[in-house]
Amino acid sequence: MSRCSSGLLVLCFVAASCSPRLDVAVSDPVHPVLVLNPQNVLLQVTVNAAAASELNSMEFSMDGTTDLAGLDNLELFATGAKTEFAAETRFGGSASPAKTVSFRGRQPLQPGANRFWLSCRLKPTADLSHKISATLLAVNGTASAAAAARPRAKRIGIALRRHMDDNVHTYRIPALATSPKATLLSVYDMRRRKSRDLQEDIDIGLSRSTDGGRTWEPVKVIMDMGAYNGKPEEENGVSDPGIVVDPQTGEIFVFAVWMWGKPGKHQWNGDGSEPGFEIGKSAQMMMVRSRDDGLTWSKPENLTRKLKKEKWWLLAPAPQQGIHMSNGTLVMPVQGRDEKGDTFATIMTSRDHGATWTVGTPAYSGGNECQAALLSDGSIMLNMRNDHERYRAVYVTADLGKTWKAHATNRNTLIEPNCNASLRRVHFTKGSESRPVLLFANPHSQKARTHHTIQASFDDGMTWPENNRLLLDEGRGRGYPSLSQIDGDHVGIVYEGSRADIVFERIAVSELIR
Repeated sequence: MSRCSSGLLVLCFVAASCSPRLDVAVSDPVHPVLVLNPQNVLLQVTVNAAAASELNSMEFSMDGTTDLAGLDNLELFATGAKTEFAAETRFGGSASPAKTVSFRGRQPLQPGANRFWLSCRLKPTADLSHKISATLLAVNGTASAAAAARPRAKRIGIALRRHMDDNVHTYRIPALATSPKATLLSVYDMRRRKSRDLQEDIDIGLSRSTDGGRTWEPVKVIMDMGAYNGKPEEENGVSDPGIVVDPQTGEIFVFAVWMWGKPGKHQWNGDGSEPGFEIGKSAQMMMVRSRDDGLTWSKPENLTRKLKKEKWWLLAPAPQQGIHMSNGTLVMPVQGRDEKGDTFATIMTSRDHGATWTVGTPAYSGGNECQAALLSDGSIMLNMRNDHERYRAVYVTADLGKTWKAHATNRNTLIEPNCNASLRRVHFTKGSESRPVLLFANPHSQKARTHHTIQASFDDGMTWPENNRLLLDEGRGRGYPSLSQIDGDHVGIVYEGSRADIVFERIAVSELIR
C-alpha cells in the first residue's frame, strides 16, 4: 500500500483463493463534497479481474466523517472500464449514513479494469465546518488493506452555481465581497446559451448570503443590457464583473464590460474593441450600484468616456473584489489594451465614495486580470495574470497608481497556468494580538487549471511557506477564484472548481495559519 505524490491512495489485495484473482486499487482525490450536488464522489475503486467474474459486495467505513447527520445517503456506481464518473449504473441500493456501509448485488466483472465510485448526497443543512471521509473495508468479503490507512478528509462546500441552473448554460468569472453588514455578495457571468466569452448572451448575476455563506438567496440579475438599440441579446453581452464595497457608506459598486454588436468578436482580440469611445466600436465600462446591502440595484451607468483614454483599445474591470484604504479611498483593479493593443493592468481610485474615479498608469504591459491588496507600509500591491510566462507579475505603488515598482517576487515566485487569481489581506488573532496576513488563491500549476490552492504570507508577500498551503481541489476546473473575509475567524472563497461551475467554501483562518 502506498500514497503516490499526486495524493492518490493505491492499494492491492487478492481475493480468497477459491475465487478468481481480484486486484483492487483505491484512489482518494482531493476535492470538496458539495451541498446541492446530487452525487459527490468520495472514492474510486478499481477492481482488476484476471478473468470474467462477479462482484457481490463492497463494504466501507465512514469512521473519519465528523458529522454523519449531514449526509442524506450513500450510493455505489459502476462504470465498467470507463474512467469518468457516471451515475447510470448503481450497484446495490441507496444506503443510509452509518459508520459502516455495505452494498450488495450482482455486477459482472470483465477481464481487466472495472471501476466503481462511492458517492454521497448531502443534506441542504450540512455544516460547512465538518469533513467527510471514507475507507474501503472489503470486496466480496475479503478484507482490504485500505482499512489500515488514514482516510483523507474532504471539505464540505456548496455548489453555488451549476451548469443549467435556472436554464443558464454556464456560470463563470466569480468575484466575492463582504458588506459592512457581513452580507456575502458573489457576482458572476450568467452565460445563457453557451460557455463562450463575449460576444454572447451574457448577463451579470448576484448570489447573496446573510449567514456567512451557509445558505444563499436565489440568483438575482443585476446587469442586463437586453436588446439595446435593436440588437439581439446575443449582441448585447456584459461580462467580467468586479465589485468594491465602501465600508463607510455601505454602498456597493459592480463594474462590467459591455459589447454591442460585433458578433463573433472578442474584446481582447483584434478589433473586438477599438480605440475611441463609440458604442459598437469600443467595448464599454459599465457600473451598477446598491445602497441597500445588495437588495436592489441601479440601472447600468456607462463610465467609458469618463475613464478610458481615447487612444486605448479597451478599459475593463478586473473580475475581482476591490479594496478600501483607511482614509476612505476606494481602489478597484482594472485592465485593458493600450494604444498598441497590448494588454495592461492597473487600478482606479475614488476619494469621494465612488462619485468620481481616477485611472492609474499601467503597472505592467502583458498583464491583465489583477487583484490589489494593501501592504503594511500603506502601499498597494497589484498581483497580475502574466501573458509572458507561467509566473505571476507583481508590482507595487505608493501613489495610487501614478508610478509602479516591480516587487521582489515579480515573475519568479507565484506560479500560474495563465489564469485569474485572488489576493486578499485579512487579519487573524494570535493570542491577544490581531495580525495581518496575505492570502493568495489560484490553480497552483504551470500546466493546467488544476490544484486550486490557497497560500498564506506573513511578510507582505515576500515568501509563501509551503506548510501554509491549503489544497481545495486537485481536479481541473475553469480556475477563477475570489477571496473575502467573512469574520474574524473565517474567509470565504468562490472558485471555478472541478465539481461545479462556481464552488463556495467557508474556511477557518486557523487552517491556513499553522
